[in-house]
Order: sequence, then C-alpha cells, then structure tokens
Amino acid sequence: QVRLVESGGGLVQPGGSLRLSCAASGRFRSPNVMGWYRQAPGGNQRELVASMMSGGTPTYADSVKGRFTISRDNAKNTVYLQMNSLKAEDTAVYYCRYNPPGYAPTWGQGTQVTVSS
Repeated sequence: QVRLVESGGGLVQPGGSLRLSCAASGRFRSPNVMGWYRQAPGGNQRELVASMMSGGTPTYADSVKGRFTISRDNAKNTVYLQMNSLKAEDTAVYYCRYNPPGYAPTWGQGTQVTVSS
C-alpha cells in the first residue's frame, strides 16, 4: 500500500500563491501517474487540476493553464503543485492521487485551499 500526505494548503488573497506538496510512502510502483484533483465547496465531484506521469509531460485543466505548475521529485516520491495568480474560484479541497497503470488509485486526505480577501 501507498500512503499520501499532503501539505501546503491555507488561506490566501486573490492574486496570491501557494505551493502544495504530496509525499508518497510505502510500496511505490513505477511507472505511475501522480496528480492533483480538487472538490469545490458544495460540489460532489473531484475534478482534475494537473497530473504527470513519472518522466512524462504534465496535463492541466484549462482553468489553471498558465497559472499552476505541477512538478515531481521522483527520488523523493513527491509531487508539487505551484499555484500562482489564485482566484476565488480556485477555492476547494485539493487531493493528491497516485495511480500506477493496472492498479487502483490511492488518494490523499485532502488539503483546504481558500482564496479570499
């Protein structure tokens, strides 16, 4: 099993920045896809924010392109999400996901991001 621990959420003003981190521990398989999803207040679905396969190119939701950057440190089994120019509509619980091909995905516990003045 893999355990994911997220950190870096918080309260930020519109236009500000936050950096989320997700560290994976346990029986880690490669290749794999690691990514970030979010669930907005009152929403019942998690939407993809950004994802990246080990050694691959990133994929972004249209709503965050040009503002968010996903990166990975494969030596540390950690994925990051740098979020710039944050907007109120970015407010959500952000979840990390680990997904090796052929296996069920693992989710983190989530970290709250609130963008408000």
